[in-house]
Amino acid sequence: MFADNAKITIRSGNGGDGHVSFRREKYVPNGGPDGGDGGDGGNLIFQVDDGLNTLADFRHRRKFFAQNGEQGGKRNCHGKRGEDLILKVPAGTIIKDAATEKVIADMSGENTRQIVLRGGKGGLGNQHFATSTMQVPKYAQPGQPGIELEVYLELKVIADVGLVGFPNVGKSTLLSRVSNARPKIANYHFTTLNPNLGVVDLQDAGGFVIADIPGLIEGAAEGVGLGHDFLRHIERTKVMIHMVDAASVEGRDPIADIYASRR
Repeated sequence: MFADNAKITIRSGNGGDGHVSFRREKYVPNGGPDGGDGGDGGNLIFQVDDGLNTLADFRHRRKFFAQNGEQGGKRNCHGKRGEDLILKVPAGTIIKDAATEKVIADMSGENTRQIVLRGGKGGLGNQHFATSTMQVPKYAQPGQPGIELEVYLELKVIADVGLVGFPNVGKSTLLSRVSNARPKIANYHFTTLNPNLGVVDLQDAGGFVIADIPGLIEGAAEGVGLGHDFLRHIERTKVMIHMVDAASVEGRDPIADIYASRR
């Protein structure tokens, strides 16, 4: 199933607490502090995966937490740093704060990897708090908490050319003729329910990507039907091709369709 949006909860790891301990050696009965520092929490990272083209991986799992840092130990042992959590998304994914709708990251172009939430810092062990007047500190610094955030993921297909028009006007047929795509083609409305991408190869050139989005209905730009959901996939295109049925096979007025598709 094609999935182009998802709402998930993400959290970076908590920093580990610093440790309170003292040297206990055979001939050193009153050893100084030797509590180690806590490890930093893991970061929450988004990374583009060219092998993905939907957000389906986020439909059934909604919470993603990076690993917490470990607590410091005796003998100045530093706690282990929490592992980063890398969430892989398709190119063209926009990450927004679900509460404010502010764009946090746009995973397109050269932005293929971004740390969205940094893990909490590990706390200092009690060895750092020894002074000339306090040689046996019984205090260690707690680790800083990680950051939790609810985010909205929105995929906007990246293509050079977008095909738009009313249902059943031949967009999928054109795509299948000029590119390597093999979309479903049938003589009924809304045969295409998900965007289809195809690569057009050109001699002595690099070629380009063309996208066929599901057929629109009048008022799609105002959100009628699934207009906004479909139209988001041509926002990034450099060229839009408006297709109309000039033969009026279904009794539609092609001139009226031209004006309607431009609105």
